[in-house]
Amino acid sequence: MEERMKEFQEQISCLEGQILKLQEENQSAKKDNAALLSAIRELYEINRQMMLQLSKVVEDQTTIDINLGVVRGNSENMPYELLDPLLKRENYYFPVIRSAKETIEEIIGSGKSMARFGDGEFSQIIKLERHKFQRLDERLGSRLKEVLYSRHPRMLIAIANNYGSLQDFTESSANAIRIYMTNGGTRKQHMELLEHDRVYYDAYVSRPYVMYKDWMTDAPKKRFERIKDIWKDRSVIIVEGAQTRMGTGNDLLDGAGTIKRILAPATSSFDRYDDILKSALEHARENTLFLIAMGPAAGVLAYDLTAEGYQALDIGHLDLEYEWFLAGEGKRLPVRYKYNNEVEGDDAAEELHDPLYEGQIIADLQ
Repeated sequence: MEERMKEFQEQISCLEGQILKLQEENQSAKKDNAALLSAIRELYEINRQMMLQLSKVVEDQTTIDINLGVVRGNSENMPYELLDPLLKRENYYFPVIRSAKETIEEIIGSGKSMARFGDGEFSQIIKLERHKFQRLDERLGSRLKEVLYSRHPRMLIAIANNYGSLQDFTESSANAIRIYMTNGGTRKQHMELLEHDRVYYDAYVSRPYVMYKDWMTDAPKKRFERIKDIWKDRSVIIVEGAQTRMGTGNDLLDGAGTIKRILAPATSSFDRYDDILKSALEHARENTLFLIAMGPAAGVLAYDLTAEGYQALDIGHLDLEYEWFLAGEGKRLPVRYKYNNEVEGDDAAEELHDPLYEGQIIADLQ
């Protein structure tokens, strides 16, 4: 009898564990559904506003009314279509991406390196000419694919969090992402390259300001303050395009112990990759932190330096984001003296004569 009671209690304990797990999964599903409904309502409102704008220039009001009805019907019926239990959810893959906050904590707390993959990097891998700041290079594409699939324990592979809910982004940023992800088979291309059993990190860690809805709050300031802790009191070597000039004219890097710079070509920096890597290793010392901003080649350099025992971060765009944050307008702006591929016509930086900046340059490989 005592043995049967013990067995019965174990069965009860097991059932209680299963019930708890189901309750947790149910709560998680409720949160996911709430986020989905919020995103759908937002999408409907965007579509409605677009149709209203179109109605100002289109005379056929009947056509507008019909289109609005279609948009409304699609949007409001979407939750039921998406949540149908007959839907085979295994057909839809969403990469597991740790948040920007978690990414920063891994970099600071565990001394991890990072390579970021966005449009420029994926374009190189699939041999698609898309960006003028780096010409298509078969060797670069091959190296980037090697990094993407690498499993180095000190290397974070970061991808842009574009694949699911866009609720944290501004309307204009979310729309730009939607257009990008649905144009030319982009999503399919990415899905064929990403690994389903992998945890990725957030490539937007170096874009903490202009894309986000909370740009007018103190949240971006807190994000930048935490990012600055990465190089606090560290010996830093910046490897950057010749006109990037990270941290000049602002206080982004003020907390660093020492700063040195290796200048790469402003565009197509991979043309000088072997020389850049050699120079970086020649000037590195124990505990040197590398900050890299030189287009798609940055992730490859971060990987190779990590393999040599250094912490190296592909952190391009951060300085421009900081300049825009300081301007406080919530949008991309021209930045004097700095190469800026984010604003049309601002990719020819003015000459800079700054003794402090010039004194930091230890190698010029333009």
